[in-house]
Amino acid sequence: MPIAIAVGLVAFVLARIKWEAFWAELGRVHYAAFLGFVALFLCALLAADTLATRYIYRRTIGKVRYHELFLVRGASYLPSMLNHHVGQAWLTYFLSRVYGAPLGRVAGATLAVYATWGGCMLLLGAAGMYTAGLDIKLVLLPLVAGVGYLVLLHLRPKRLTRISVLAPLFELGIAGHFLAMLLRLPHMCVLFLGTWLPFWFFHVEVPLGPALTYVPILMVAVTLPVTPLGIGTRDALAQQFFAGFVVGAAGSEEQLAIVAASTTTTAVAIILVNAVMGVVLLAGASRLLPAELRKAGVAKAEPR
Repeated sequence: MPIAIAVGLVAFVLARIKWEAFWAELGRVHYAAFLGFVALFLCALLAADTLATRYIYRRTIGKVRYHELFLVRGASYLPSMLNHHVGQAWLTYFLSRVYGAPLGRVAGATLAVYATWGGCMLLLGAAGMYTAGLDIKLVLLPLVAGVGYLVLLHLRPKRLTRISVLAPLFELGIAGHFLAMLLRLPHMCVLFLGTWLPFWFFHVEVPLGPALTYVPILMVAVTLPVTPLGIGTRDALAQQFFAGFVVGAAGSEEQLAIVAASTTTTAVAIILVNAVMGVVLLAGASRLLPAELRKAGVAKAEPR
């Protein structure tokens, strides 16, 4: 279904463009510089993501070293290309084998990663919607869910704290959640820049002010598990938000074509760099496994 949705959205985007302008824009791009930027962006994103994620796993499953988590998190980019949650499930399973921790407990730590990431995205999305001039009720609605979650953490219902998958959430506590969100800020900044700056390679020159309004909304939408890697979602929203910032375009169809050239090329570049990074880092991550698991294969290995 996500792949079908992605194909449908891309088809919708491409049906509205002027193809001559699309191919012309692709021919003007400095691909070496663009691929270099995407590679630098994804490396910085992985480094910042590892920093924020390590705190949670270190608090809940043991002494997780930064360079080890960097390798495993980077290797998870391969299954994440199919679906973000598949990548997170793979990461959870792999960490439980590397550190000999119960799978349920590591899954709970991964839930804490989801919760703190979701908290950051809620705040960012609310800020973007507010600056975009949406009704204040729509802005406050997602924040209510976040407040309700914090109340639940404070109350610590005994039935929930005894469940192994949920226990790490309560052990982290409200203060731990906010510290994890604070450590997530560098990751959010890198993600903001990596979402905004690629448009400039394609003469879609979005000033900082409008970027602060629309890029957070785009970031939130792309991270939703609607399509793989946000393909289609990114294209449709970018046409809506950024067509008016195209430099030198004659008419709306040409503007839409240039924005489409930007988003589709960015998606292809991210897929290529992610694939290379994932394969390289998977080799390093595999060496972290105990010798008996490396010989037997992770898929056939029994928990230690």
